[in-house]
Amino acid sequence: MPIKIPADLPAYDVLTREGVMVMGEEAAARQDIRPLRIGLLNLMPKKIQTETQFARLIGATPLQIELSLIRMTEHRSRNTASEHMEAFYRPFAEVEATGEKFDGLIITGAPIEHLPFTDVTYWEELVRVFGWTQTHVHSTFGICWGGMAMINHFHGVQKHILTAKAFGCFRHDNLDPTSPYLRGFSDDFVIPVSRWTEMRQPEIDAAPGLRTLLGSDEVGPCLVEDPAHRALYIFNHFEYDSDTLKQEYERDIGNGTPTEVPVNYYPDDDPAKPPRNRWRSHAHLLYGNWINQIYQTTPFDMTRIGTG
Repeated sequence: MPIKIPADLPAYDVLTREGVMVMGEEAAARQDIRPLRIGLLNLMPKKIQTETQFARLIGATPLQIELSLIRMTEHRSRNTASEHMEAFYRPFAEVEATGEKFDGLIITGAPIEHLPFTDVTYWEELVRVFGWTQTHVHSTFGICWGGMAMINHFHGVQKHILTAKAFGCFRHDNLDPTSPYLRGFSDDFVIPVSRWTEMRQPEIDAAPGLRTLLGSDEVGPCLVEDPAHRALYIFNHFEYDSDTLKQEYERDIGNGTPTEVPVNYYPDDDPAKPPRNRWRSHAHLLYGNWINQIYQTTPFDMTRIGTG
């Protein structure tokens, strides 16, 4: 089954060319099934790139997905055309006011990890989002800074500034092979990492109810399950395209920002060679497992979402 997105969203053409099944509003209306409603609260500056990355992953399952794009109410994107934002995004305040519910919500990262959480201009509204997920969302997936913000809000786990950026493709271990979110996972695998902060395993272990599913000796915990809040937190980037780290590296070089070559990313660590994607299959496994777990557990009657 396809993912339902507007036919004029840039991701529609990209995913169609890649062979991902996509469906417009009219075709979806003819199918007598309830699609899973997934929201994407997009905090990244490159909105279109991020939309496409997540639509690609959640649109690859056998289920029909209806993707809704959400933005912070007062925050204005400086990197995406206002016409795009007006055409495809709804402010959170509007979504909140309607009382509508979602089977799943993805909260992306944001390039603001150097700031204390409370110094973020939209922090108060984001805290409102976190509370709203407990009554209006069946399962929430916090990505990178979004995951760090959620685990801090619900459990007080702190983020810590690194002395050097964790940047590259790092091997991670499957710490809980029986988890339904890790069906089909290898014992170890590569995940792209790009961050100046970290969460520390002893602090996660000290928070009741949290379970670390993926981790690395080099860059620490990666994927954490929070059953009490029906949430997953991932601090790294399975959703990245093959060239996303390359774009970040070349951006920093172009800006004159001192930066190291991404670890274990380019063949022979040579930036002149095109990088190879070694995480795509596990990315599809993780998000496919998340969607499947939602499908298995979400109420058919959406009014019952968040009612326990």
